[in-house]
Amino acid sequence: MSTPGADDVAAAALRAAAVTRAVARSAVVGGAVGLAASAAASALATHFARRVVTPERVRPDDVHVLAVEADRVVLAADDLSTAPGRYGLWTDGGAVHSRLGDVVGVEVPVRRGGRRAVVRRLLGTDAGVLRPGPGRLSGWFHAGDPGSALGLPFDDVVVGSPVGELPAWLVHPAPGSGEQDDDGAAARSGEQGRVWAVLVHGRGGTREECLRALPLLHRLGVPALVPSYRNDPDAPGSPSGRYGLGDTEWVDVEAAVLHALDAGARDVVLLGWSMGGAIVLSHLSRSWTADRVRAVVLDGPVLDWRTVLDHQARLHRVPRPLGRAGTALMGSPLARAALGVEAPLDLDRLDWVARAEELRVPLLLLHGEADAVVPVGPSRRLADSRPDLVTLLEFPGAGHCREWNTDPDRWEREVARFLLEHL
Repeated sequence: MSTPGADDVAAAALRAAAVTRAVARSAVVGGAVGLAASAAASALATHFARRVVTPERVRPDDVHVLAVEADRVVLAADDLSTAPGRYGLWTDGGAVHSRLGDVVGVEVPVRRGGRRAVVRRLLGTDAGVLRPGPGRLSGWFHAGDPGSALGLPFDDVVVGSPVGELPAWLVHPAPGSGEQDDDGAAARSGEQGRVWAVLVHGRGGTREECLRALPLLHRLGVPALVPSYRNDPDAPGSPSGRYGLGDTEWVDVEAAVLHALDAGARDVVLLGWSMGGAIVLSHLSRSWTADRVRAVVLDGPVLDWRTVLDHQARLHRVPRPLGRAGTALMGSPLARAALGVEAPLDLDRLDWVARAEELRVPLLLLHGEADAVVPVGPSRRLADSRPDLVTLLEFPGAGHCREWNTDPDRWEREVARFLLEHL
């Protein structure tokens, strides 16, 4: 199913686990078991690492729609479909997007051996007609652009980056929330003297991941720039066509910040989701525009890639030595040839738990306690080591980048409180 989704390292680990089992079976053939096993281990480590740095255009379905009613949808029950909160649902190969609300009941099958079902509110369908069949649940509650999804005033703009022209949305603040023109409408040309926000989505995502934050920024009077970055479906690819896990993409965020400054912004705040957090932090440490950043909000951020990859390997039963070998390969001189990346990835440079003392701007971390993709541990350690700058808010029961989904009122209240301190 070709649909956008959250940045999902779990998919790479799951495929790697399948390859492990297949290669291991083929290795125990003939007399060269030891040699074959060594080759199998090397192949698995390479596969694991390659999947992490390779953009995925097709994502598998993960839920099944059993029935559709006027204001309810019935799904096969599992941990994903019964999660608290509100979510987007993509069906029909990504052609149909619906918005689902809270669970309203769990149906027990009449016949023995039948499938349990969960009933959720159906809040609306934005495109197409929702019918029974396979689908994919997403934390992206909204789909489309800021106008079609949220009714917000925006312009399509282009951010010039070293890899080419990056499409972006510029969402204008609410009238009366900041400087105004003679007609009383929010100034859209230059929007001088303002602090702008630049929003950065996660791995394998698109700008739609950031839609959830735009109504709040609009109300606060903050112009919001939402750029694509290299290797997005609607953006130019990097020279290698591979992710840099934040080690390369930060240049595109720098380009977005420069666009905001050229358009009249005085300073910026940065918001990042998952790998977008790694990208934002790389920008802070490597860009000459970092001194124009007032504050940072990170949602389910990747603060230490080694912890994330170790967690995913363990979760999907990839043998720990092989998972570690794949991670080490990313930073080795063999990375170019084996993984196709532009250069070895410096995972030490992307470890912000170890680099905590280098932080210079206030950070708000929002992390779900039930995050099975990017565990909350590094966020806790970073907050413990820099209580002067880092505030961590944990969301019980929330999965990866689904803090807003499980408690949107709290998410918006806390982000608003934090931003208002630094605008």
